[in-house]
Amino acid sequence: MNDFDNLHLDDVDHDDELGIDDVDQDAGGQLDDAPAAPQLYYPTLDVFVHDYLIGTYRRHIDGRNRNWCPQWWCHAEAIARLEAMWRSFEHLRMDPATGTSVWFINHADPHMAALLDPVGPFKYCTPDSGHVSRLQPLQVERPPAGMFVPPAV
Repeated sequence: MNDFDNLHLDDVDHDDELGIDDVDQDAGGQLDDAPAAPQLYYPTLDVFVHDYLIGTYRRHIDGRNRNWCPQWWCHAEAIARLEAMWRSFEHLRMDPATGTSVWFINHADPHMAALLDPVGPFKYCTPDSGHVSRLQPLQVERPPAGMFVPPAV
């Protein structure tokens, strides 16, 4: 019997020969070398709005120049914009150099300007009276059949 008879492929570490660092594998044998995603600082949109945004982004709300709805979650546009702000905040907070500035200039300021606009999604709402649902969806007509086709993949 020679040395090769007891040699199993599992016993050979070719990584050293190839210069590859040890990489973990999950139970299915898949490589698990992706870095772990950073934990969210604010776990939900609601927590982000309540614990960060309303304390950081302070404005005088008079209904004439700016408007806000305390029940912001009743407005689809508010949810979409605030979600975009939250997600971009969570990403940009990881950049210690310019992340906060980029977030304010490119995300918070334009989204908050649209949300607080007196003719924006909170037009009929007031901080005192709360939510009023009077804005209607934009009216559209369906385009002719075949005008827009899915792109070829």
